[in-house]
Amino acid sequence: MTSSRPILVFDLDDTLYNELSYVRSGLRAVAAFAAAETGADEAALLGLLEAALDEDRSGVFDRAFARAGVRSSRLVRRCVGVYRTHTPTLSLHPAAERCLDRFSDHRTFLVTDGNTTAQARKVAALGLEARFERVFLTWRYGHARSKPSPWCFEKIRALTGARPCDVIYVGDNPSKDFVGLRPLGYGTIRVLTGQHAGRAAAPGHDAELTLPDLDALTRETVSALHGRLAAAHAEEPTP
Repeated sequence: MTSSRPILVFDLDDTLYNELSYVRSGLRAVAAFAAAETGADEAALLGLLEAALDEDRSGVFDRAFARAGVRSSRLVRRCVGVYRTHTPTLSLHPAAERCLDRFSDHRTFLVTDGNTTAQARKVAALGLEARFERVFLTWRYGHARSKPSPWCFEKIRALTGARPCDVIYVGDNPSKDFVGLRPLGYGTIRVLTGQHAGRAAAPGHDAELTLPDLDALTRETVSALHGRLAAAHAEEPTP
């Protein structure tokens, strides 16, 4: 029998909040730390860090510090630690707040990749532990179990007794969020928010359904997708 309320699983970065706000929060912490370590002007360092970020998200610390006349691989390593362990100032997308409220009567989970310490601090800053039945930080279980691995989703199924067709994942990144799930019969929904909004998905990598944002994730939309998934599951031959 089809469950009346499918289980909803959400991605974190750029799905529930603007991930760039975390990056800028981290740069402020790094600028304060590096200024104290080097005697450089904090505001000037922050400006260099933000300019480097706007150019390219890789090698930001190296490029910014070089422009400030500071060349120290040790300082860069320490700043990476500061960045990952800082207490960020974050807020959910307003649409995410409304979405989580809208589905408060569903069983909901969070699955997110990334450095475990950094992701845990994001979750705490956003107050998400209380909003989900369980939060899965994939790197806690080893990098091999991060997306596109379905490992954490299979754990959710083990916890809930759900079929794949009763579990719907909502994410934003077509390079990894959906490719491991669709072949197994999970539901997949992509929201066009954040840095991946304009990215074209490789063949076979996109979600089954694409929405402009989480305001478009209505109860009717979820119910319709769940119904299609359950019907397809029912038509599968029994082994």
